[in-house]
Amino acid sequence: MAKRDYYEVLGVSKSANKDEIKKAYRKLALKYHPDKNKGDKSAEEKFKEGSEAYHVLSDEKRKANYDQFGHAAFQGGGQGGFGNFDFSSSFSDIFEDVFGDFGFAGSGQSRRGRRNNRGNDLRYDISIDLDDAFKGKEEKVNYTTYKKCKTCSGSGAKPGSKPSACNYCGGQGKIRSSQGFFTIQQTCPECSGEGEKITNPCNNCTGAGKIQSNESVSVKIPKGVDDGTRIRIAGKGEAGTKGGSNGDLYLFISVEPHDIFKRSEENLFYELPVSFADAALGATVEVPSIDGGKTKIKIPSGTQSGKQLRLRGKGMPILKRNLLGDLYIRVVTEIPTSLTKRQRELLAEFKNLEDNKSNPLIKSFFDKAKKFWKK
Repeated sequence: MAKRDYYEVLGVSKSANKDEIKKAYRKLALKYHPDKNKGDKSAEEKFKEGSEAYHVLSDEKRKANYDQFGHAAFQGGGQGGFGNFDFSSSFSDIFEDVFGDFGFAGSGQSRRGRRNNRGNDLRYDISIDLDDAFKGKEEKVNYTTYKKCKTCSGSGAKPGSKPSACNYCGGQGKIRSSQGFFTIQQTCPECSGEGEKITNPCNNCTGAGKIQSNESVSVKIPKGVDDGTRIRIAGKGEAGTKGGSNGDLYLFISVEPHDIFKRSEENLFYELPVSFADAALGATVEVPSIDGGKTKIKIPSGTQSGKQLRLRGKGMPILKRNLLGDLYIRVVTEIPTSLTKRQRELLAEFKNLEDNKSNPLIKSFFDKAKKFWKK
C-alpha cells in the first residue's frame, strides 16, 4: 500500500512552520494514542503513521529531502528515514519533544529530571518623588537575602564529606510509574528531585548550603524613570544551590504624585490660573518648570479659559535618550468672587459698552438657540 503524503497525514500545508507541525501532531497523537484506543488496530496505525510524518517534517534536513524527493528520499534506510523504522526506540524521542512540557516521557526512557538550581530573584520597592525622577539619584538599598555558605562552599555537606546518592530514586531525582504506553515521571519525595541526600550536614548552614545575610547595594536611578519602572541588578538575588547561579535583584520604582505637575510618559501638565483682566488684556507671567527654574510665557489677549500652551523641552527626560518631553500649560480664567464697590461700577460700565464683537462665542450660541426656539 502506497504511503500517504506526510503533510496530508498531519493535516498541514507545505508552508507550515515547526510550531504548526508540532501542534498538528500533538492533536493527532492525543486522538489516536493506543492507551485511548485499546485494541483498535486502525487507531494504532494512524498513530504510527502520524509519528512517522512528524519525525520527518519536524527536522529541517529530513523535511527538505522529503520536499525534494518525496518518500523515495528515505527508502533503503537512507537519510535516517523510516524504511526500517524501529518504532519503540524512536518514539520516545518524538514523544518527549512534543509532550515533554507536560511531564511525560516515552515508554522505556531513562531521563534524569531537569534541575534548576538558580537562586530566587528578589524584589525591592523604592518610592521617589517627581523631582528625583527628573534629576536621577543614587539610592542605597538595604535588603535581606541568602548567600552561599562559606563553610561548605554551598554544598550543604560538612567539610570533608559529600552528599550521597538518594536510595529511593537511585540518584535520578525522579520516580517513574508505567501506565500503558506512558511512563509518568514525578519528583522524588525523598530528595525533592536533587538525586542526592546530605547525610552529614554542615554545622553552619544545617545542610541548606546558604545562610541568611543582610546586604547593601548602591543603585543609580536614571533620569526619566516612570511609575512602575523596573531596574534589574544581576546576581544580587539569593544564592543558588549545588553550584547554581545567583538570582537577580529587581527594584520596582514608584513615583509619588507632585503638588503641581501631572505626568503622562515624558510630558508634564498643569493648570495655570489667570485673572479675568489678564486673560482679556493679555499678560506676561512667570511659570514654574520641573528643573526648579522659572519660564516667562505670554498670555495672548482674549485667551479663553481652557486654552493650552506648549513649552517644548520642559518635560521629563526620556530614558536612554538625550531628549526631553514637553510641558503643557492649560490656562484657567479665574472669575473674581469678591468685588469692591468701585470694581462693580467699572464692570457695570464695561458691560454697557459690550457689543456682539466682544463675545463671538456668546453671539454664535444664542443665534443657534433662536433658530431652535422658533421651531
